[in-house]
Amino acid sequence: MKDRCEDEVPLKRSARQAAGRPKKEAPPPPPRIPRITRLMALAIKFQDMIDRGEVKDYADLARLGCVTRARVTQIMNLTLLAPEIQEALLTPRELVCHSISEHHLRRILGLIDWREQATAFASTCEIAKHYKAHMLVRA
Repeated sequence: MKDRCEDEVPLKRSARQAAGRPKKEAPPPPPRIPRITRLMALAIKFQDMIDRGEVKDYADLARLGCVTRARVTQIMNLTLLAPEIQEALLTPRELVCHSISEHHLRRILGLIDWREQATAFASTCEIAKHYKAHMLVRA
């Protein structure tokens, strides 16, 4: 018959053992990407998929994304914005403009001229900037 040897192995360090070593601090999480930035990138990706023939139309995109065709149209309308506005939405350092929602942009999408869009976007950014500052003061 074989002799058995049983030992208990502690799985956690005791407080005394843990005190001897400095704790490793986890790196801070990356900054959250604003929703409007993610939607703008998604619209560009969707347009690229259509251009390359990966999907036939908005209905295919809607089926793939499990959303309505109307929602896909709302997202795709972001590609109608002036290139400078699209760039501002995609650029992380334009933090003031990231407080702008998709709802705010729908009014701007009604403007056909890109110069008019740029003017409306700048005023919307200013309003959002003042609103954000006002909310910080109240907090």
